Amino acid sequence: MATIRVVLRKKKNKDGSYPLALRITKDRKTSFIHLGHNLKEEEWNEAEQAVRSAHPNSKRLNNFILKKKAEASDKSIEAETQNDDVSVKAIRRKVKSVTGATFFPQAQLFLDRLKSGGNFNVYAAEKCRLEIFKEYVGGHDIAFSDITVGLLERFKRHLKSVRQVTDRTVMNYLITIRAIFNQAIKEEVLDKKHYPFGGEEKINIKLPESTKIGISLEDVIKLETVSLVNPRHDHARNLWLTSYYCAGMRISDVLRLRWSDFQNERLHYTMGKNNKVGSLKLPRKVVQILEKYEPLKTSQDDLVFPDLKGLDLKNTFLVKKKISYSVNRCNKMLQEYITPIAKIQGKLTTHVARHTFATLAGDKVPLQMLQKLYRHSDVRTTMGYQSAFIYKDADEALEAVIGS
Repeated sequence: MATIRVVLRKKKNKDGSYPLALRITKDRKTSFIHLGHNLKEEEWNEAEQAVRSAHPNSKRLNNFILKKKAEASDKSIEAETQNDDVSVKAIRRKVKSVTGATFFPQAQLFLDRLKSGGNFNVYAAEKCRLEIFKEYVGGHDIAFSDITVGLLERFKRHLKSVRQVTDRTVMNYLITIRAIFNQAIKEEVLDKKHYPFGGEEKINIKLPESTKIGISLEDVIKLETVSLVNPRHDHARNLWLTSYYCAGMRISDVLRLRWSDFQNERLHYTMGKNNKVGSLKLPRKVVQILEKYEPLKTSQDDLVFPDLKGLDLKNTFLVKKKISYSVNRCNKMLQEYITPIAKIQGKLTTHVARHTFATLAGDKVPLQMLQKLYRHSDVRTTMGYQSAFIYKDADEALEAVIGS
């Protein structure tokens, strides 16, 4: 039979307090569940398993402890009734689902899994969002049961009014929090009744439509022809133009290009996002860019562009981290230096190269061909993406009513 006690764990926090926890013991094996509160040693009566009356919130905390201990005992008995040989870990999972598992240990597990999966870009963004959420809730751990609809609504208002983020960014924060709730439920450490998302009177996540705008053909020509003395500026331009000339190839794929990808005047490469394989006739303008990098070609390194040279390309996390750094540096060159030099009117970033191709393709290229160029698995994805760049029908309809 398992025994359950409320204890202070002997792992001191920076402020000298100790975590309050349920201790589950069975067959001489022990497991702990933190209750989301911290106390000083002098505030805790170990024999009574209670907070001393000198603590300002002793009554509220003792009621909380009695409730959690009773819930834990009920779940422990339920687990052992179903299986005499149930392990202490299994009891812990059963108990934790009702005692209010805490959020940030699950958040750390979520981040660790992203990191081990090599997802640097997602890891970096999610880590930043979670740090801001932790700061908002007071800089300490919080029980899932305390992350209510009301708290999330207040967090949304904080993000918009204090941090001045967009509606899309607010939704990204909520998506991160929801992902950790889903993980905790899947891990069987959280009861679904604490889930604050979906349905009436709960948090609904709806992504606002984003605006996708490319630069004009005139601006593309300016970029092609402007004289750039600084080699770093010229390199940033070469990356942008390679992306544009190759049907809006993602910049991450541009940076990974190898000399061996170019054969018989064609480009053969596998898209990093979905592993789709494809081939393109090599535009003459791309050949002219490649010629600039021929002197850097070595027998030891097959990469065309220098940004990833010297890295262990099997280390996906490190490669994506370096790509992120290179893209940020390239975007800075494009926006702060090249845009004013070339007198380009539109916004210039590496991703805008993809949008520019889509804008200029417009309704000139059949959807099936665009699907092939973009490497989309489903033509409906192409239709949804390309709809942001097709204006002809709407323009003609407007002109028919009000004139040119």
